[in-house]
Amino acid sequence: MRQSFVMIAALALAAAGSTSPAAAKFTLASKDVHAGAKIADKHVFDAFGCTGANVSPDLEWSGAPAGAKSFVVTVYDPDAPTGSGWWHWVVANIPASTNGLAEGAGGKDGSLPAGAIQTRTDFGAPGYGGPCPPPGKAHRYVFTVHALKTDKIDVTADSSAALVGFMTHFAEIGRASFTALYGRAK
Repeated sequence: MRQSFVMIAALALAAAGSTSPAAAKFTLASKDVHAGAKIADKHVFDAFGCTGANVSPDLEWSGAPAGAKSFVVTVYDPDAPTGSGWWHWVVANIPASTNGLAEGAGGKDGSLPAGAIQTRTDFGAPGYGGPCPPPGKAHRYVFTVHALKTDKIDVTADSSAALVGFMTHFAEIGRASFTALYGRAK
């Protein structure tokens, strides 16, 4: 009996430690913005009292789930004093063959993969809008890539972040994210 228990435990540990291509971890990273670190002024908004360059950071992902047919990228501030947070960047319909967005892709002259579309943020227009919280406590900025089981979601440049989020939720098969910080002195 004891030998059987030891054998089952050993097999369970071996199985837990094994990795297969199907079990690859979906990850999101950036050369420009790092998890838990302060976002550089280069990526901060240039209005409302902020004086950044408002350049979207590069984002790279790997280990997408099998069956991913497209991606959505979002940047969200859950600490914005709105009662519902603040959407800083929404890019939908990124082709499955893509594994990242280049620095500056969120600008008016930015280069997005064919078929990808930036939708309206809480700044009122499509495109990247960097951090610019009120003076005081630093805010969290959640960078996320969502893997979808569909080639695209039915949105336009004027679609709200809430609509993109709704459609993403029903097609999502995986996500990867990290959180960075930005604050201004009082």
